[in-house]
Amino acid sequence: LKAFGAEVVITPTDVPADSPESYYSVAKRIAGETPNSFYLNQYHNPDNIEAHYRVTGPEIYEQTDGRIDYFVAGIGTGGTITGVGEVIKVKKPSFLCIAVEPEASPVIAQARAGQALQPGKHMIQGIGAGFIPEILNLDVIDEVQHVTNEESFAWARRAAKEEGIMCGISPGAALCVADRIARKPESKGKTIIAVLPSAGGR
Repeated sequence: LKAFGAEVVITPTDVPADSPESYYSVAKRIAGETPNSFYLNQYHNPDNIEAHYRVTGPEIYEQTDGRIDYFVAGIGTGGTITGVGEVIKVKKPSFLCIAVEPEASPVIAQARAGQALQPGKHMIQGIGAGFIPEILNLDVIDEVQHVTNEESFAWARRAAKEEGIMCGISPGAALCVADRIARKPESKGKTIIAVLPSAGGR
């Protein structure tokens, strides 16, 4: 990042999201102090959902000729699963959205169960922020699956070695869950889509 001219600001990851030291708060502060800056605010920005509602969801539906049965996505901001789920569920009520989150920080499952959120530490970058993002529509989620750090690492490596797909750790988590679903007897003949939102170039 520095080689491309960026000023890198390191923040701790073991602080609550609302802490002044968290990368969310620091990013917001820097944007406020920097003239002509733009703060994406992806956990709260409705444009995040809109992009997937207008583009990703319709594209998936069209490219599968409406035969998509399962959509598997790691939950970072929640924009992808919310936008895709909201558009496809109207077209195909039997369509299922499967949310993926770290086993060590199961806050989405806790929120759906009406429990107090108990975020935990994990190593799966890109998912499991430890809170429920403002833009995440919990109603589109049909099931939550949990993955370990080790499963995510292993599946990211498998994607590279076996498929030539250089993806990150959170895509590894999504692939792990997609494979679990594919192995269920009731999934025979079903179409499963897993989103791999990062690439080796990142």
